[in-house]
Amino acid sequence: MSQDRTAAKSLFFEGVSHMESGDFPLAEACFREAVQTAPDFAEAYANIGFLLDKRGVLDEAEACFRRSIALNPKYFEVYLNLGALLLTRKRLEEAEVTYNKAMALNPHSPAVWSNLGMVYACAKREAQAEKCYRTAMALDEKYDKARFNLSYLLLRQGRFEEGWSVFESRDWYVSLTRYFACPRWRGESLLGKSILIGYEAGHGDMIQFCRYAAVLKARGASSVTLICHPALKTLFATLDAVDTLIAFDEEVPRSGWDFWTPPMSIPYYCNTRVDSIPADIPYLRARPDLAAKWELAMPARGVRVGLVWKGNPKFENDADRSIASLDLLKPLGAVPGVSLISLQKGAGEDEAIRPPEGMSITHVGSGIKSFEDTAAIVSNLDLVICVDTAVAHLAGALGKTCWVLLPEYITDWRWLSGRTDSLWYPRVMRLFRQSETGEWRTVISAVAAALEQFAQERASR
Repeated sequence: MSQDRTAAKSLFFEGVSHMESGDFPLAEACFREAVQTAPDFAEAYANIGFLLDKRGVLDEAEACFRRSIALNPKYFEVYLNLGALLLTRKRLEEAEVTYNKAMALNPHSPAVWSNLGMVYACAKREAQAEKCYRTAMALDEKYDKARFNLSYLLLRQGRFEEGWSVFESRDWYVSLTRYFACPRWRGESLLGKSILIGYEAGHGDMIQFCRYAAVLKARGASSVTLICHPALKTLFATLDAVDTLIAFDEEVPRSGWDFWTPPMSIPYYCNTRVDSIPADIPYLRARPDLAAKWELAMPARGVRVGLVWKGNPKFENDADRSIASLDLLKPLGAVPGVSLISLQKGAGEDEAIRPPEGMSITHVGSGIKSFEDTAAIVSNLDLVICVDTAVAHLAGALGKTCWVLLPEYITDWRWLSGRTDSLWYPRVMRLFRQSETGEWRTVISAVAAALEQFAQERASR
């Protein structure tokens, strides 16, 4: 072995050590020095690509992955990383080719089967996606990524019986499992028992699934405690079936209940199917005094329509679910007899404060301190039009008429496939779907036409 190769290997292993300890900048520096010393060091290029991918430098990351493969075409793991990057960039055909090359190297890898399934799912080739996920599960029954990916596909199709079962493979509530000393509820009788519902996922998920507190009470639970995000606590005080509320930033006892459960596991143990979704709407309410306060900020005339066009930019699919610019919603502002009210908080606030020329909008989002405020605002509206965010679930839970604008790419499972209504929020929710990825103008044109009819009906009353 040459002196240069020995030095490069030493730098490589030093970089691996830094990467394992979480010092990514120093790790990258070691790998870069390694490839300067030994330009044919495929593994070092692969690790540089991995680190660049983590911090979003995708063009350079892709170049590093491809350089690594050119140097060592049998380096299986690099195909997995390159395929994931291509999928992130929606280059589905290239991702499929990449994973098939990985498959040729290791056809018994559950990871490559599961990842190829994701490509097919994103391309709406769902039968092929399902076959891939099931192959991965057959190769390794403990490979939970494939089970989780399959759950989204099944739930989106309304196949709830198996969907909820494989959805139990999700790992984002593991910290709760480690924390609570009392037993986890797995469908046992709740007659005379106390139960705690933990929190998981985001605000919208908790708003959607907090309805199950009433289901547990109906099953005989003597008391129900709910842990929630701090911004939801005062809103959730209106839940009739909850006896005690705890925000997760408060002190939470480790025991004191007969059982605890993650909220999104309750449908599994309660055998929820598409024809038995508990949808007693409304199950949340706005505080009357707060609603009266926010009424003063509302336009005095016209049909009041609340708008939310952007979600949390940190959400994995936000670039697809959010509308890039308020300018695209100008056709809604042109509908006669309509007053637009912006509920944007954070992303999109700047546009709401300085709307596009010729567009009139009342911005109230900056004054929102919690979802209790949002609920009070929504209670003063005639209609909410929003993208797929927590506000959609809030409007539905309040029983407010709500139109949700959905992306074509990776539409969330809870809206099911092809429907224009929501079984989770019957009678109050209407879904407007993109027909092709990124094409909002056609959707907004349809919404504007529906809004004109909605305003005319209101005026005639």
